[in-house]
Order: sequence, then C-alpha cells, then structure tokens
Amino acid sequence: MTLPAPMLLPARSGGARPRIGVREALAELRAVQKPGSGFPAYTRWVNRRLARYPAALFASWGLGPNAVTAASAVSSAAAIALVVAAPASAVPAVAAGVLLALGYVLDSADGQVARLTGRGSIAGEWLDHVVDAIRTPAIHLAVLVGLARQGAPAWLEVVALLYCVVAVGQFMSQILAEQLSGRQHRAPAGRGGVKQSFLTLPTDSGVLCWSLVLWGAPALFGMVYTALLAANALHAAASMRRKYSHLVALGRAS
Repeated sequence: MTLPAPMLLPARSGGARPRIGVREALAELRAVQKPGSGFPAYTRWVNRRLARYPAALFASWGLGPNAVTAASAVSSAAAIALVVAAPASAVPAVAAGVLLALGYVLDSADGQVARLTGRGSIAGEWLDHVVDAIRTPAIHLAVLVGLARQGAPAWLEVVALLYCVVAVGQFMSQILAEQLSGRQHRAPAGRGGVKQSFLTLPTDSGVLCWSLVLWGAPALFGMVYTALLAANALHAAASMRRKYSHLVALGRAS
C-alpha cells in the first residue's frame, strides 16, 4: 500500500498533553492540514480528510496512536479474512471494501493522533510500518487464495502474485530510500499539482481498497485488478529509477 503522508502537525515539546475535545481536535487538524501536492487524489482529498475524524475521536478518548494502529490492523485483517473465506457475492464484497478502506483511513489517523496527544514515539512509528509491511502483501495473497477458491483462470492468479511482488518492492524501495539517504536529505514526496494527483490515482491505496467491492463480480474485478497492476508496475519502475538517481547523487556529493 501507498505509504501515509508525513505527520501533519508540528512536533510538541513537553510530552503528552491533556485530553482534548473532539471539536478542538478537529479545529486543530483543519488549521494545519497540508495541501498534499502531488499525492494521489484519493489520499490527498478524501483519506487524509476523513482521517481527522477518528483521530479527533481517539484523542478525545485519551487513546494514543498505537491504539489507532491496532484498530487499523483489525479492520484490514477482517477485510482480508472476508476475501479469503467468504463467498464471492455482493454483501461480503462490499463489506471487504469498506473494512479495508476504513483500515486505510485509520492508517492515516495514527500519525495525527500522535501529534494531537504528544504521544508519538520511534516504537510507534516502527509498529505502524510493521503493520503496513504485513498488510501490503497480505491483501494480494488473500486475493490469490480467493481466486484459487473461485477456480479463476491461472493467468489471473499470476496477476495477484505479480501485484504482491510490485507492492512489496515499492514499499521497501520507499522505506530504504528514506533510511539510506537520511530524512534530512529525503527527496520531495509530493511534486506536481492537481493533474499529477489524478494521473497517479490508479496507484492510490484507496483505489485498491474500494476495488474489492467488485469481488462479487469476478470478471469485472479481474479486469480492474489487472489494470491496477499495470499502472502500479509502471509507477514503481519510474519511482525506483528516481530514487536510485537521487541516492547516486547523494553518494557523489558525499
């Protein structure tokens, strides 16, 4: 899945802050929301905005970012279980799409809760990345198992395997580029405006989440899923090329 955008609020000093109300939290989040230039359209205009509401709610309950990460993992796991075990019909398909999309919303909310509550930590960031690292291949492996249960064509099962490889490769490419270059030298995450956001929409994790609502229509799902793989493979290749060039330039400069 696409990595979440950087945390939105400036770091707080002095540790955890007192519990705040939902309205106060929402107002604070709206006031500092970054435009997200260059990020895919769903993440930029839908997911990040929706994430404010659970972030504000969790903060008002006195819960920290790890609780949000756990909720994201549970929601995603439920969606994945439906794809693996439930029959390919409309109701389980819609439920899987909604649960996976909710998991993505919560995945964006945990960083906002960390800033709102002053309870962010390196361990929490590690936990967030571990959940992402498990969820990223698990979605496509679940699709693979579900397709096999349905008796889908072998080529479509290969598509699921390839999508898994592309998704994991892109995830690790992003993480390793950040670590190897150092955060202070990180290449800009979002470049371009509205056009760029819509051009990269097929690579948006939200689009993959909602594609599962088509799980009950195997032929249509297969076409959409294959198209998403093609778009993500092209994007991953271009992204990795940019990251490699950036790291080469950093190496020469040092």
